[in-house]
Amino acid sequence: MTRNVVRSRPVGRRIMLKGSAAALAGLSAPYLNTVTAYSQTGAFNWKRFQGQKIEVAMAKSPRGDLLQKHEKEFVELTGIQVGSEQIPEQQHRQKLVIEFNSGNPSFDVQMLAWHVQKRMVGKSKWMEDIRPLLKDAQITAPDLDFADFGEAGLRWATQADGRMDTFPFNIDYWMIYWNKELFAAKGMKYPQSFEEMVDTARKMTDASAGIYGWTSRGLKNANVPVWTSFMLGNDMDPVHPKTLQLQTTTPEAVAAAALYQKMNKEYAAPGTVGYNWYECQASFMQGRAGMWLDGIGFAPPLEDPTKSKIVGKVGYGVMPKGPKARHSATFGDGLGVSSFSKKKEAAYLYCQWATNKAMQARLLQSGGGSPCRKSAYVDKETVASIKLPREWLDCMTESLNIGRPGLPEIVPVTEFRDVFGIGLTNTIGGADPAAELKKATEQFQPVLDKSEKA
Repeated sequence: MTRNVVRSRPVGRRIMLKGSAAALAGLSAPYLNTVTAYSQTGAFNWKRFQGQKIEVAMAKSPRGDLLQKHEKEFVELTGIQVGSEQIPEQQHRQKLVIEFNSGNPSFDVQMLAWHVQKRMVGKSKWMEDIRPLLKDAQITAPDLDFADFGEAGLRWATQADGRMDTFPFNIDYWMIYWNKELFAAKGMKYPQSFEEMVDTARKMTDASAGIYGWTSRGLKNANVPVWTSFMLGNDMDPVHPKTLQLQTTTPEAVAAAALYQKMNKEYAAPGTVGYNWYECQASFMQGRAGMWLDGIGFAPPLEDPTKSKIVGKVGYGVMPKGPKARHSATFGDGLGVSSFSKKKEAAYLYCQWATNKAMQARLLQSGGGSPCRKSAYVDKETVASIKLPREWLDCMTESLNIGRPGLPEIVPVTEFRDVFGIGLTNTIGGADPAAELKKATEQFQPVLDKSEKA
């Protein structure tokens, strides 16, 4: 039974073998009919746990809507009953913490926001390591095709100690939207490097005409992924993924902050210190910005003639190469099995079904997210059904292979964004990037230390 839950107040805080030919046939009936696509012969049997019932906890989102819409398919395939619940995002995250801490969570499967709670869940080992299950032919479908999952999703799904406690489900890639008309007027091409990106923004900026070469988030907290995107181009994470040491005063971090300052102080519109993604999107849709760095999921309104003045003029560019590397900052969600579940095998079957090729193709087709499986991006019928330009899909496909987490995998992610976000905002006003990072690092270090001891 599906449930969509909307609460009026927040809850308290304490307490992802190759497939059959049928599965690759596109969005035709055989492709979507999982019952016929999967073999029921041999050691593996989808109905091995029929009669059981599992509970699934999801954040309210288009991804949750998709899973609930096709839930009956899983029930018919396995004979396993499903009780699924969608809860608003922030409350869902709180629910996971409260119930995991209780030692008796009400769910067997949970949707996890990697960029917020991965480290917390991994440190506490609240979710099952699926690596042993993947090796078990009796419980893993022969056409799972693990190699079909892209590197970006696998990076997120794997903990620092090598445990893999989620199946990759949805991922958001950061890229650059660019105004082809403004570029053509200046005789410029899409930049392939950070250096070219700066030069392009400089040449395009004409404050007297109200045209600026750049727009990105300047609002504290929201702006941190812009800085970390530049850090990734310097082949540097803000926090070392294994040692969890802050790397926020390194030359690479300072260079990234200086680039953030230059782009937003010299080539962005006045008032950018108050910009979140919405203000950036509005400015870009009005044709006032040449380039906008943000998540690829903000594309649909840009091609909507009722909202945008630049329909048909938008370019979708893969993140340019930095001084040392080329990466797309990524964020996203995984699906995993609760370590407390008494029905782990049934829950594991659900995760396989929810992230199979058919469901990932549907996710892309619906526009509700970015699949972690590579096959979704090459299926002809799926691609033909997408309303956005092919360039958008090409950008997503290329970003799939260069994805790298855009936020540190630590427990106090929100505090990290708050502290460093203030420093970055200050640089737009003229503050020294190195000094601001030093101050923010000193302020945040005790918070990080405390979280690791807890």
